[in-house]
Amino acid sequence: MATVDRWLLPDGIEEVLPPEAAKIEAARRQVLDLFRCWGYELVITPHVEFLDSLQVGAGQDLEQRTFKVVDPLSGRLMGFRADITPQVARIDAHTLRHAGPSRLCYAGSVLHVRPQALSTSRSPIQIGAELYGDAGIGSDLESISLLLEVLGLAGVPAVHLDLGHVGIYRELARAAGLDGEAEQQLFDALQRKAADEIMALTDGVARPLQAMLRALAGLCGDHRVLARAAGVLQGAPAGVLAALDDLQQLAEGLARRYPDIPLYFDLGELRGYHYHTGVVFAAFVPGAGQSIARGGRYDAIGASFGRARPATGFSTDLRTLVSLGQPATGSASGGIWAPDSLLDGLWSRVCQLRQQGERVVQALSGQPATPESGCDRQLVWQDGQWLILPLSF
Repeated sequence: MATVDRWLLPDGIEEVLPPEAAKIEAARRQVLDLFRCWGYELVITPHVEFLDSLQVGAGQDLEQRTFKVVDPLSGRLMGFRADITPQVARIDAHTLRHAGPSRLCYAGSVLHVRPQALSTSRSPIQIGAELYGDAGIGSDLESISLLLEVLGLAGVPAVHLDLGHVGIYRELARAAGLDGEAEQQLFDALQRKAADEIMALTDGVARPLQAMLRALAGLCGDHRVLARAAGVLQGAPAGVLAALDDLQQLAEGLARRYPDIPLYFDLGELRGYHYHTGVVFAAFVPGAGQSIARGGRYDAIGASFGRARPATGFSTDLRTLVSLGQPATGSASGGIWAPDSLLDGLWSRVCQLRQQGERVVQALSGQPATPESGCDRQLVWQDGQWLILPLSF
């Protein structure tokens, strides 16, 4: 009779031993403290749910990654969470139901049927932050900025950021009358940048839109590609031009905040196309074959829970952060409301306070301070400097 090694774990499922476990836990605390400094509130979601709730609005990709079991109490099909983001979206839309913007964060293990790459775990520790209720580009800028702060806190070196916008292809495909299988085939070809296939699949498209669709695979590079895209896509549907404007504003905002972070724009990059609705972004480092963190806008998911809400956010794997760098130490306290202002020195002052462990929430466009923000102080421009003054409602 063959001997069974009862201590063996399934492929892709790992134990975390000391001292790595201590490093991961320290990183978790530090990142959650950072989220708190930015005004994000922690939520904890269940590991297992009924499948029809767990996968609502999340797309086919998540369905294929989800372990499924039968609940012996109800007889209904259940799934182990493969992604926490849809659960958090349900909390915002169905449970909390805040009228204004809300910031939520989370940290917890997830389970995948298959690893996303040969070298990755099937049980990553997902940590992320989501911003709901604001459709402005300021929300996307905040989400990307917070991601870069997380990577900086973890000590991850040589980060560069890829940005795209799924609305560009979606609007062009709609205007060209592509749908169903034709849209999917062209989508697949664009992901592989298969020039010959792209040419063949757009043969029947009207001439101006044909040229625009064929150009997408080559519209990639640093911020200068946005100016080139504006010329190539001149006369495109309004949604395409709006998407280009969003990317231009992001490029300018990120260059001001993080001038040392290389930015790469790819208008043919459609990661998360069936899930995301706008700006998409991913962080890469040399030597890693895939992104170490990713995110984007996913405005459509709230409707599946009975309340459509604009949404943007990101997630990463704590084990990856620990393996790539050393988390810094720090603590967080306080509550300071910062205005939505472009006055010189505000961003530097906000960064300084957050580095000191203060909780600083920066207003979005037109957003007033409310008791729900949890702030008792505010930054006020007075006598040529940013002062911290009491906040009254």
